[in-house]
Amino acid sequence: MHPVVNHIIQLQELTLVKDEQKVAGGVAHLNQLNESISLMTAKLPRDVRVIFEKLHKRDHNVIVPVSEGNCSVCGMKLPSSLMQLVRLGESIQYCPNCSRILYEPASHPKNVKTQRKRSDPHKPGVSRFSSEELMILDLEATDKDSAIAELSAKMEEEGFVDNGDKLMEEALRREAVCSTAVDHGLAFPHVRAVEGGGLTLALGLSKKGIQFDGVKGENTHIIFFLLIPVAASSFYLKLLAGLTETFMKDDAREALLSAETQKKLWKAFLKVTKKNIK
Repeated sequence: MHPVVNHIIQLQELTLVKDEQKVAGGVAHLNQLNESISLMTAKLPRDVRVIFEKLHKRDHNVIVPVSEGNCSVCGMKLPSSLMQLVRLGESIQYCPNCSRILYEPASHPKNVKTQRKRSDPHKPGVSRFSSEELMILDLEATDKDSAIAELSAKMEEEGFVDNGDKLMEEALRREAVCSTAVDHGLAFPHVRAVEGGGLTLALGLSKKGIQFDGVKGENTHIIFFLLIPVAASSFYLKLLAGLTETFMKDDAREALLSAETQKKLWKAFLKVTKKNIK
């Protein structure tokens, strides 16, 4: 991969993490993130920095992976000659349609669940991207790594991803940048740029609590694990805001934690999120 492309991927990751932290209320890391973003932006070659900043004003997905020969955001079928240049990685390549920088990702987990068709009945709220079988009533995990491993295995077991181990690796890599744990015992581990399917959410509860390395002295009890296609990045932030707003309230958290069966957990999840997630 071209070194500047790799640099931009890391820079974009930091800007997306910053967006998440602002939405979820994780203000403790914002100063450090701002400083790192400024330093990395300044290190870009001048011509690339101008393009990066211009694209960033329009959308924070400046650099995007190709997926089956298409731009993963605008969906344009890329010419084979351009795909070859992207694969070679010797120079920076841009999508002819949306102007975003393109790169070919290394092996990535794929969402293998068939997307809902336009003709399918509309599903309300969180039922659009989650389901009862993705609810874990009480995680066996006792730490962050094993919790993410358990949720990743659940995703694979229920036929949503092709490689649970790879999914776990990607989620832990994201956690190493900045913890997704926030106040009120919540955490939002996730993997971006997942190929195929749509945004997908699994929910795991830990009655005893897990130290998620986010808020010191506070255990995490409710873990939302998400697969995020590039094209769903903007909606993901809206979803994150809705989940955070909902579960800041004690009664919403208690509704989940007091559920006695998987079915009751799913019904409680649908009910408490109905107002904030449309």
